[in-house]
Formats: sequence, structure tokens, C-alpha cells
Amino acid sequence: MKSLSEARVAIVLEWFQRFGGVERVLVEMRKALPGADLFALVHDPKSLVRTPLEGVSVKTSFIQSLPRVKERYRSYLPLMPVAIEQFDLRPYDLVLSSSHAIAKGVLTQADLLHVSYTYTPVRYAWDLYLDYLTESGMDRGIKGLLTRALLHYIRLWDTGAANRVDAYLTLSHYVERRIWRLYRRPARVIYPPVDVDRYRPDLLRDKFFVTVSRFVPYKRIDLIVDSFARMGHELVVIGEGPDRAKIERLSGPNVRILGYQPDEVVADYLQRARAFIFAADEDFGIAPIEAQAAGCPVIAYGKGGVMETVVGWPAPNATGLFFDTQTSEALEAAVNLFEAHEAEFEPKTCRHNAERFSQERFQRDFRATVEELWYRFQLGEDLDRCIGGSPGEPTKEVNVIPVSLRQHPM
Repeated sequence: MKSLSEARVAIVLEWFQRFGGVERVLVEMRKALPGADLFALVHDPKSLVRTPLEGVSVKTSFIQSLPRVKERYRSYLPLMPVAIEQFDLRPYDLVLSSSHAIAKGVLTQADLLHVSYTYTPVRYAWDLYLDYLTESGMDRGIKGLLTRALLHYIRLWDTGAANRVDAYLTLSHYVERRIWRLYRRPARVIYPPVDVDRYRPDLLRDKFFVTVSRFVPYKRIDLIVDSFARMGHELVVIGEGPDRAKIERLSGPNVRILGYQPDEVVADYLQRARAFIFAADEDFGIAPIEAQAAGCPVIAYGKGGVMETVVGWPAPNATGLFFDTQTSEALEAAVNLFEAHEAEFEPKTCRHNAERFSQERFQRDFRATVEELWYRFQLGEDLDRCIGGSPGEPTKEVNVIPVSLRQHPM
């Protein structure tokens, strides 16, 4: 029987265009599986300069040679299912697909283990289908009909491609349930890595609140800015994106929009803020964990991965507080409730909770899981039967319920 260290490993991604959350996970995957070869549909080396992935060798698909691919790679979505199936993975023993759309659809031989770390099933083809059509203006006319037909094709392909995976890993119990609902396959949760050590939780707190995000519709930065403009509390907004003009129109003199800022500036604001504001329905959400690592409590919309990463008030050792609807009224009530109980949120408690998501923990759990699956695969076992357990000491879901502000009036 071949050991995992002897196995030849390939890691397959959709696109390698910037250093974001997926790429940060990839860095830790490569530490856990050193020597793995990288495949991606498209790759822009310039976007990875001065990152841990600068200069890595990546094997790309035929899409890489198409016009303006580095700026418009998403427009080639109709070709991506065909492109991902063209990678020749025959020389490998283990394929790991890092997938939020197409990567899990690679073709592999029966004697090759395929493990997929799936961030989500294709959200714009499944859960966010109607939202995507509306926000992109594709909900009517000829373009709308063509887009609906394309996404229908993607759903059919995705359902078939899901069965090419031998074992699923995922980033939250929230997504685990979605994988089961859409694919009827179990998935083991291994929370993504967060660099908690670069934050200090012991600095003096200032009077401002903070949020850090891309300015895109589902992040609901518009809701946050509009609410704070009306409340008058000082808010610092860090980020950039297509919704910036809209967000600036909603802001008031108490709202400072700083745009994109380097990591050290973000860390400084998180280490001094009263609380971090989060209004999105995210599959996981790294920013709230980074805030807690900096000793900053979180006021968040009570849905999605944040329910697993923040211990909600009034639970013991609370690290944040949830509001139950994405409305200004609910957010404003949550801020008022936080102010009434602000002394109950301890920076060291926030930091301790964030340490559950450290890079070292991810490497340990990820390596142990892949090693277990590799061993069982060689024995010919049914991997779906064993995937429900956790390696070593399990990472458990934080079981909390959103605070209904109607039940806790000020």
C-alpha cells in the first residue's frame, strides 16, 4: 500500500486571478500536501506578485489563450465545463479539486482518488439564480432567455459532475447542508484557515464601529452605511467594488469610506474598533473571525457561516450579537442592544474563539482527513460512509440562535 507521502498529487482550481480567500486556503493546502502540482482554467501571475503564491507553476486550459481572458474570464463560463474536462490527470494518484463552480468536474480514472474541497455548489446557478438574473439585468429580453438557458445547462452539468467526486470536504455546516440537498452526498467540515496571529486583542478600544468588505450587492454594505448614517454613530468602511458610488451616496458625515487598504491598516482598525458590523449571508465569512482575533466583537446578520464562528449573546462567553432580518430597523436595534451590554464582550474571549480557526488547525485537520481518505480508498471502502466523522479531535459547530430583537426590546 502506497503512503500519502509517496502519492503524486494534483490540485485543480477554477481561476488564479487574485489573492483572495480561496488562494489563502490553497497556501495552507500546499503546506499540508507539499509537492502538489497546480492546475487552473486561467492564471494571471501578475496578480500574485508579493504573495505567498508568487512564481508558482500552474498548468492552464485552452481558455488561457482566448482574447482578454485576464479581464473577462467569467464571460467564458459556457466553455469552462469543456475546459475542465481536458486536463490530463492520468499521471496522478490523488486529485484535490478546490471548487466553488467548475473544478470538481475534472475527469479522473477509477483508480485515482478525487477529493473535492467544495466552497459551495455553483451559487449563481442554484441558490442565487433569481438574484443573479435580477442584479445583472438578465431577467428579461433575449439576453435573459439566453442566460437562463446557459444556467440551466450549468445545473445539468453540475449535477452530473458532482458524482465524479469520491469524497467531499467543505468549509461550514451551512454549505454541508447545501451539498446534501443538491447532490445527496455527505461532506466533512474543515473550517478554512485564518491568520489569527497577526492581530493583537489587547489594544485600547476607540469609539468607532468598522466593517471590511468588497462593495458588491450581497454583502449589504448599503444597509450598514444607511443605518449608521441615520444613527449618527461613527463608522469606518474599508473596501472597494462596483457598489462604491451607491454606498457613498448613502453615507453621512459620521461615515468614513476608506476604500481598499493594506492588511496592516485593516488590522489596526479591527484592533481599535468597538465592534465589527457584518450584514451578509455568507457561506463562511473570514472577516468576522479576523475581527474576533483582534479582540473585536461582531454584530452580524444571523444566517450562514457566521452562526458557526461567532458565539451569540446572551450565551456565556459571547463574542457577538445577531440580528434576525436584513433591515435597518433590525441592525439599529442590534447596535442599541450591543451598547447596553458592551461590557459583557471580552477581547480575550473573542480571541480565544477565533483561535479555533487557525492555520495550524487547518493544516492538521486537512492532512489527517486526506490521509484517512487515501488509506480507506486503497482498501476499497465506501468513502461516503466514513466521511461523516472528523479527524482526531472534531471541530464542532457552535450551536447558537439569532437574537430576536423583538424578544429583547431595549
